[in-house]
Amino acid sequence: MPSQPASQGSPAPPRGWIARLLGVVEWLGNLLPHPVTLFALICIGVLILSGVAGLLEWQVPDPRPEGANGRSPDGVIRAVSLMNAEGLRRISMGLVTNFTSFAPLGTVLVAILGVGVAERSGLLGAGIRALVLGTPKALLTMVIVFAGVVSNTASEMGYVVLIPLAAVVFHAVGRNPLVGLAAAFAGVSGGYSANILIGTVDPLLSGITTEAARMIDPSFAPGGPNEVLPTANYYFMVASTFLITLVGTLVTTKIVEPRLGAYDPSRAEEGIEDKTRDMGALSAVEKRGLKLALVTIGLLTLGLLALALPENGWFRDPGENETLVQDLKPMLKSVVALIFVFFIVPAIVYGRVTGSMKNDRDVIEGMSKAMESMGLYLVLVFFASQFVAFFNWTNLGTITAVVGADLLHDWNLTGPVVFLPFILMCCCVNLMLGSASAQWAVTAPIFVPMLMSVGYSPQVIQAAYRIGDSTTNIITPMMSYFGLILAFAMRYDKKLGIGTLIATMVPYSIAYLIGWIILFYGWVFLFDLPVGPGTPTYYTP
Repeated sequence: MPSQPASQGSPAPPRGWIARLLGVVEWLGNLLPHPVTLFALICIGVLILSGVAGLLEWQVPDPRPEGANGRSPDGVIRAVSLMNAEGLRRISMGLVTNFTSFAPLGTVLVAILGVGVAERSGLLGAGIRALVLGTPKALLTMVIVFAGVVSNTASEMGYVVLIPLAAVVFHAVGRNPLVGLAAAFAGVSGGYSANILIGTVDPLLSGITTEAARMIDPSFAPGGPNEVLPTANYYFMVASTFLITLVGTLVTTKIVEPRLGAYDPSRAEEGIEDKTRDMGALSAVEKRGLKLALVTIGLLTLGLLALALPENGWFRDPGENETLVQDLKPMLKSVVALIFVFFIVPAIVYGRVTGSMKNDRDVIEGMSKAMESMGLYLVLVFFASQFVAFFNWTNLGTITAVVGADLLHDWNLTGPVVFLPFILMCCCVNLMLGSASAQWAVTAPIFVPMLMSVGYSPQVIQAAYRIGDSTTNIITPMMSYFGLILAFAMRYDKKLGIGTLIATMVPYSIAYLIGWIILFYGWVFLFDLPVGPGTPTYYTP
């Protein structure tokens, strides 16, 4: 699109078929109810559908070989109705345990406790500021995007801290602050599934994947031999971090910045210049706190290595194992506990140095605030867990998987090409349902068993899902932080509308999708590299 004259400051609202298409997407998105309500309605829909399926006696041949785990005794998978007395008893007795035993629940809550303390102490905000503000101007855009990707480890900290800070930093060096905001938004949300660290989203998604894979193979149960671990996509996500950083930098400098043009301060809200000046460099005490926090992280890492590397280390499996990954499985299964420790201990050190944490009450307050922010998540998980349980009990997911696998075979889509429509489908779902956990909780019980049935591991399926989930985050109003980003942008352009913000982010979305699909096919199928430690590409029952 053509550059805007300097006097205009920000672009005119986009016109043409792209703008009309985005308008339709926004309209459709607004028709959807709240995600919690949506899950409640889906649960009701599953109950009704199970009654119809039971009445019509839906069934399919069980494709698993005789003797395989979970295979039905007579070789037939039948739909189970929950619209009867037995179904009512099962629902009423399982309502609590469906919620409390839902795999992602405990892992996310434990991890968020440590993140909450790090946020309360100021460690997370100071760390991001240090990374961005200490960067040479020539590398500023790249570091902003990279910091956005890394900030995903700290959940919403990237949205709340980095994105407005990026606008301030760009403004301070004489560049359009909306360009900095767009670059940070692209890194935080468009690169949501890329990272060099394990974050809270990893155990969340892996838990849902485990639940879905267990529908056709009980060995994928939590704690089972084939459980999908939080590290399931780690190798691929690390590689994706550098791809997203490079692509985001190029899109920012070659497309977005020329299009937005020069910044016009007359369009900004009153007092924004004063707010910009207030956000300065780190103080001496903050720098000292960060240094000691880094030393603490280094000592914790050395301690972890001391427990994991020796042959008789406490984090090693004492049994006979063929590979190092199998030997280190206790450590890999302890990722959530390690996230907790690696956040909370440096945060306490930082807080003691800076004075933000004077005693145990401050630590507990940080944890409490983190739990308060999880209220909506808990409500969402309650209904999502019921849906997963109902879907599992009815066998509808397994039947759908078998029918879908047969269709893929009939269409000759059993090879790697099957992942292209799958990724594109995930992109479309993400436009309507902005929560990553909500999307995966709905789609995993269908597509994980389906793609496992044609020979692909749940870890690879999850990696493909994360591409589709991330790339359209930045162009959907359904994303929970989209309104917040729009509010940040309007500080610098009071007349900026939702269409302008979406149009600014569309080039990132398209470039990320193309680049990520190329990386996925090259990584998984061309070079046959594992997407994570000990994770196979193919699944064999």
